[in-house]
Amino acid sequence: MSLHVATANRLDDGLVVFLTADGGWSENINDSRIADGKEAADALLKEASAPELDIVIVGPYLIEVEPQDGGLVPTKYREVLRTKGPSVREDLGYQAV
Repeated sequence: MSLHVATANRLDDGLVVFLTADGGWSENINDSRIADGKEAADALLKEASAPELDIVIVGPYLIEVEPQDGGLVPTKYREVLRTKGPSVREDLGYQAV
């Protein structure tokens, strides 16, 4: 089983965002629309890469996730860091909230 979500950076503040079921963007990975399988993942990336979104987000791509403890967790360490925010100062990013 290969589960994917679409992620990008929001243009107005640079934060990591995830494509949601209603076509919006959320800072919370658990709000993500999940694609199961290659065809669904391709369709999700196509939607996330729509030209009209160029004024909202930049650099959309897919990441692999797995369900864990009632939520979604990226399978790659790089993406785990992106969901938590800057690692150099704990008073910045999502961990500061």
